[in-house]
Amino acid sequence: MVLVVMSCMARTIIVMKLIQFTWLRIGSIDSSYQALIAWRNGEATSALEILEKRRNPVAQVMIQAFRGQQAGLEEARVREEVLRFGGDILFQLRRGLRPLEVIGTLAPLLGLLGTVLGMIEAFRQLELAGSQVNPAILSGGIWEALLTTAVGLCVAIPVVAVLNWLERRIEFLAHNM
Repeated sequence: MVLVVMSCMARTIIVMKLIQFTWLRIGSIDSSYQALIAWRNGEATSALEILEKRRNPVAQVMIQAFRGQQAGLEEARVREEVLRFGGDILFQLRRGLRPLEVIGTLAPLLGLLGTVLGMIEAFRQLELAGSQVNPAILSGGIWEALLTTAVGLCVAIPVVAVLNWLERRIEFLAHNM
């Protein structure tokens, strides 16, 4: 039951993160490059117009930088504000990833614990059978015990795979920012 609950929690977090990443259009940076070219060509208004239509974090960080420069702020202050703003965005994107990491780590261990407990029970049943050993007693207990390890792995493997994919997307975004 614990593994089923963990699986449901992981699925919920993954769906929420995918919705968040899709809504923010993580990975869509073509317009940011267009805005950067316009900015470098001295077309500040055009660059800001391109970016203001975007929810992408790269675009939002660029807006902060361009507006700071337009306001005539010191470069160090603009850099500091942009880093703070970008750090806040990255923090929000990383929220929820730690529980996925915990689930990916604990699920196989809980499955293994279930296997050990199941094997103990199988050998206890074998002991109670005494001299009338029936292989069905042992094989049924072993089958049941191994099932928990399989479930633990079935929970952990996709969670770890998706977690690594999400973390890689955030790293790529941080690099672009």
